[in-house]
Amino acid sequence: MNTSLSWIKAYVPDLDVTAQEYTDAMTLTGTKVEGFERLDKNLEKIVVGEILSIDRHPDADKLVICQVNVGDETLQIVTGAPNVHVGDKAPVVLDGGKVAGGHDGGPLPEDGITIKAGKLRGVDSYGMMCSIEELGSDRNMYPDAPESGLYILPADAVPGEDAVALLGLRDTVFEYEITSNRVDCYSVLGIAREAAATFGKEFKAPVITKTGNSEDINDYLKVTVENTDLCKRYCARMVKNIHLAPSPKWLQHRLAASGIRPINNIVDITNYIMEEYGQPMHAFDYDLLAGHEIVVKCAKDGDVFQTLDGQERKLDHTVLMINDAEKEVGIAGIMGGENSKITDDVKTMVFECATFDGTNIRLSAKKVGLRTDASGKYEKGLDPNTAEEAVNRACQLIEELGAGEVVGGMIDVYPVKAEKSRVKFQPEKINALLGTDIAPETMLQYMEKIELRYDKETGEIVAPTWRQDIHCMADLAEEVARFYGYDKIGTTLPTGEATTGKLSYKLRVEQIARNVAEFCGFSEGMTYSFESPKVFDKLNIPAEDAARQTVVISNPLGEDFSVMRTLPLHGMLNSLSTNYNRRNKNVRLYELANVYLPKSLPLTELPDERMQFTLGMYGDGDFFTMKGVVEEFFDKAGMHGRVSYDPEAGKAFLHPGRQAAILYEGDMVGYLGEVHPDVLDNYKIGEKAYVAVLDMPAVTPHTSFDRKYTGIAKYPAVSRDLSMVVPKNILVGQIEEMIVQRGGKILESYNLFDIYEGSQILEGYKSVAYSITFRAKDHTLEEKEINGAMNKILNGLKSMGIELRA
Repeated sequence: MNTSLSWIKAYVPDLDVTAQEYTDAMTLTGTKVEGFERLDKNLEKIVVGEILSIDRHPDADKLVICQVNVGDETLQIVTGAPNVHVGDKAPVVLDGGKVAGGHDGGPLPEDGITIKAGKLRGVDSYGMMCSIEELGSDRNMYPDAPESGLYILPADAVPGEDAVALLGLRDTVFEYEITSNRVDCYSVLGIAREAAATFGKEFKAPVITKTGNSEDINDYLKVTVENTDLCKRYCARMVKNIHLAPSPKWLQHRLAASGIRPINNIVDITNYIMEEYGQPMHAFDYDLLAGHEIVVKCAKDGDVFQTLDGQERKLDHTVLMINDAEKEVGIAGIMGGENSKITDDVKTMVFECATFDGTNIRLSAKKVGLRTDASGKYEKGLDPNTAEEAVNRACQLIEELGAGEVVGGMIDVYPVKAEKSRVKFQPEKINALLGTDIAPETMLQYMEKIELRYDKETGEIVAPTWRQDIHCMADLAEEVARFYGYDKIGTTLPTGEATTGKLSYKLRVEQIARNVAEFCGFSEGMTYSFESPKVFDKLNIPAEDAARQTVVISNPLGEDFSVMRTLPLHGMLNSLSTNYNRRNKNVRLYELANVYLPKSLPLTELPDERMQFTLGMYGDGDFFTMKGVVEEFFDKAGMHGRVSYDPEAGKAFLHPGRQAAILYEGDMVGYLGEVHPDVLDNYKIGEKAYVAVLDMPAVTPHTSFDRKYTGIAKYPAVSRDLSMVVPKNILVGQIEEMIVQRGGKILESYNLFDIYEGSQILEGYKSVAYSITFRAKDHTLEEKEINGAMNKILNGLKSMGIELRA
């Protein structure tokens, strides 16, 4: 965003500051000035000169000798300019003066060029007449300048007066870095409001007078807005009897200083309004609008539209278009069409001044591959209430410049009016947030300077609709801080209660899982959370299994990444497969990652994201090795209760005879087992692999980091060994459960130390031996207590078909 200081002064007439003072003060109040450029840099002693006579140079065919009136004297100046004529007036650099550069089009020297009196081919010359390039400018800023030769000043210029001022070069152009939330500052009026507030001066907005003849635009034009979500307001006015001509110098200079090349009065007015109000406008040739109608609606998928630059743009149903009764004539907020462009033969024009949805304009510009000055304004989100004022200002300029006859009335489609935002004024909270002690009255004075009004009845600050960044107390605090002065806010140390940083309980449990896995030789892996629906077939998951109910990604990278995983095994087995096929031996991997279980399909709420601790290995170790790792984790996580295993886990991807559900205190917390041979084949793993999965939300409630001290036992322990003949279908877990149930309070521990199957044992049976330890905390055990506990255990085992081994 660029503005000239002279344009700012048009609305803040009492502003009298240097460029550096302006830069520093505006930056401190939040309107950051990136830099500035003086247009009159290195322009010294340059006045208006009138050519009185022209004589040929005696020794040079391309040079002439001019007598030039510079006000208080007549100077002889030798020049080689091809366009000198008696009576012309041109900028003249006097002896000792400076120009910005040469006329060769090269870079301007930092300190300019000093002009001194001297001889040219033997003839005295006491100055130099200038081209526009020598004044540091170009034909973009002065379209009437010749491609080569002197810049000819207006005929009414007075010899001897300051030519730099006459040309409008006694000015400074500032470049701003505007944050995206301050949409109002993407306009000269917005910057001027900030300047007035910063320097305590009065802001004077343009006075817009009523325009238009006695006719009614509704008799000429019909406007229909079909998509009011994307077009919040559409204003249209008409101008007849168009007269195209160059704009006045003041308007050209303001546009050029903002980086916009002047073209003609109509185009320049629309550009002027875009810069002055930050509101883009577009003009249509009325005679080219079929049916004399404008319809605002979205394009159709597959439509192709040729824009003013001659390029064909592919459209879809999300791109908002301006149409007439038969065809598309413009991409809303971006660019008009080749089929409705303004030509020199235009007689009647329709001025469009609308407010389009900023997000849609940004996305549409990206889709059609075209970003313009207008789309850059629209995509930031404009104030609908500015549209009417901007189009009326344009019509005022048309009448003032004699560019046409404005038709009376305005078509205004504005279904939902923008409301002013209201924020509770809480000075004590503002001071607490800023660390200041500013009086409420002072705060209100700051607010008043930027047109934030205080409603005494409601105690609220009312922000104008063009201040779309004011929503909450913190926004008001920012306004107070920037006008109070950030440099005046003292530095304070943070206050608050000192606390010790630590991991949350959930993260502590997960850290224990990592530590145990790595202690047991497992390396951490990370796999994608999104995968292909085909993985369920690779894992042998039945068609009716709930695991197949997945969250489908709406914009997947491809079919292989189209659903969120409900099981963690595909990534683990893929990783084991990669290692196996690269001939890595004895691989052990673990992963702590989420699975995503939909609560219902189609989704009506977020899925259940459950962290799962997955272990996988092949090579050294077996089912019981994996079981040991799980139990090591339970021990380190403070889970010293009863762990049991149910062989009926029902996991199709595990070996039917070598799998188990893991239960802690009767709650299902996971499963483990050997991977099914068919699944191993699907993943191209050529040896046995084992996996274990623990559901962390189910495990965490059972964990404990409390450690209770137990004193050294004062009374002796008594051990008994049991050697039993057990049917093969009875698991040792069932035996241990019976020992715990029948052992009573004096049971201290039990330990399985032998399992034997062989010729000495009956077919269908196995020999199992346990060492059982008893101890009482408060006395020495007597034989009858020990025998009583043992008899209960033996009776319980007998009821299961277990006999003591002879």
